[in-house]
Amino acid sequence: MMNSQKSICPGCELAMPRQESAVYDGYFNTSPECWGVFTEVLASEFSNAVLFGQVHQLTVDTYAVQHAGGNHPDKSVDVHLTGLHLALIQGVSSPGVAPLLQRIASRVKSWPKLAPPQRFVDITVCDVALAESMEDHVHKVREWSLAVWNAWSEHHAAVARLVSLNLD
Repeated sequence: MMNSQKSICPGCELAMPRQESAVYDGYFNTSPECWGVFTEVLASEFSNAVLFGQVHQLTVDTYAVQHAGGNHPDKSVDVHLTGLHLALIQGVSSPGVAPLLQRIASRVKSWPKLAPPQRFVDITVCDVALAESMEDHVHKVREWSLAVWNAWSEHHAAVARLVSLNLD
């Protein structure tokens, strides 16, 4: 049951009607309502092999990075920023990112604290959820991921260094 109160996501500023039944465990810096939209997007990707293969890793990395802060651990933020770097800068395909992230994560002993950007990105997971076709979904995820990556520009060199030091 929804009421007239708004829920504002602390990670992306997505405004949605508050849902009293919405639950969330607090790992990411997000609202329960925004988390609910994210899980709907994930369900769409898990149920479509083409979407999963093309953009699932980008979706996960983008959401995690856009929702940094709060209780979200530095390692998680760094790993997901690294995923965006691998996909957007190095051109690694979505299915190829996870094994590289696992290799990097197994080698890094100390994760840098990278402060989230002060400005919010206008596009959110909700824009992806409202995609009208599979092609639109892919386009929205790519647009969203690039906007979020660009918002973290002050840390691009640190992420590139993390990758170059920990991949053969």
